Amino acid sequence: MRLAEFISANSAAIVAEAVSYARTLPPLADQKLELLRDHIPKILDAVVLDLNQGQSRAEAHAKSLGDAPILQGAAETAAETHGRLRARSGLTIAQLVAEYRALRASVLRLWADANPDMSLAKDVVRFDEAIDQAIAESITLFSKEVDQLRNLFLGVLGHDLRGPLNAILLTSQLISKLAQDPKISAALGTLIRSGRRMASLLDTLLEYNRTMLGSGMLVQRKEADLAVECAAELEVLTAALPNAKLTLACKGDLRGDFDASRVREAMANLVSNASAYGDSPSIAIDVVDLGEIVSLAVSNAGPQISSEDIARLFEPLRRGSNAPTERTNLGLGLFIVQQIAQAHGGSVECTSDADRTVFTLLIPKAAADPSVEPNQAPSDQVGSIES
Repeated sequence: MRLAEFISANSAAIVAEAVSYARTLPPLADQKLELLRDHIPKILDAVVLDLNQGQSRAEAHAKSLGDAPILQGAAETAAETHGRLRARSGLTIAQLVAEYRALRASVLRLWADANPDMSLAKDVVRFDEAIDQAIAESITLFSKEVDQLRNLFLGVLGHDLRGPLNAILLTSQLISKLAQDPKISAALGTLIRSGRRMASLLDTLLEYNRTMLGSGMLVQRKEADLAVECAAELEVLTAALPNAKLTLACKGDLRGDFDASRVREAMANLVSNASAYGDSPSIAIDVVDLGEIVSLAVSNAGPQISSEDIARLFEPLRRGSNAPTERTNLGLGLFIVQQIAQAHGGSVECTSDADRTVFTLLIPKAAADPSVEPNQAPSDQVGSIES
């Protein structure tokens, strides 16, 4: 009896074996039998369908790697559903794979017992390929579901922490106004600064969380002059980074439709990054009119960043190899800058040599017409940065 015929004829026994094993996994030990077996028969049906179809050598190779083509817009496969539900049940990735290993072993053992004299090699290979593809589909959806649940948790946590933190800040500020003792005022000042730092970290976490959940960075464009906005942000940064020597140079017409608050946030992140990584307290901020685009560049002296590191700098939760030993941030600053640039239809880039490192934010003065391809600024338009 061919393997496909055997699976169809003995589906109930195979499912019973699989469910019996699933019961040994702690996250599934108390689950109802109906939940454990509801989509395993569908996985077996998909395997049988696969075994009964012809395939080329290239298709066989792709499937063994879990890369079999999946039709766009097709309904979720049984294996994908399996991965999603197992993630919600609390299984680890190792336990999910172990389930498939047990299913494969059960099928082959029962089939071999029923057909002791048959040559099984070809059908075994086909069955293994089908199971490998199912594992790949389940793990993909499993991982996405776990990431989604983690990001939802971070979002709820960040949101819920804002309430008590705001209460602490408001109370501290009120007491600070009433305090007469200089020592108490100084202590309250430290408390308020620390609270604001925590609020900034939470804001960054929530922005990252929003992006990971697919909402993207929200921007509200309105008429603004970046010369004025960047000058205002410089005052804030000068107070926040007393040891840094910040200089701002603005050239040309810097008016346009921007989300000024977001641009100021990007500038603050770039300056804070330069302050943390640079060898010198001197940090130059140059805002230049490039016609339809504004260039905001932050440069400082410091160790050269390798091309490999530059390629990963804007990934979330990453920090440079020359970061300070004491961790004082989430490693999301440059990621947030990139999201702000992209939300404006712009970009951010980094260049680094032995003398200076420059981060350049390019922002169109107006929102792009969705029916027209955005124009790229010529690379030679971004001139050298004056300190």
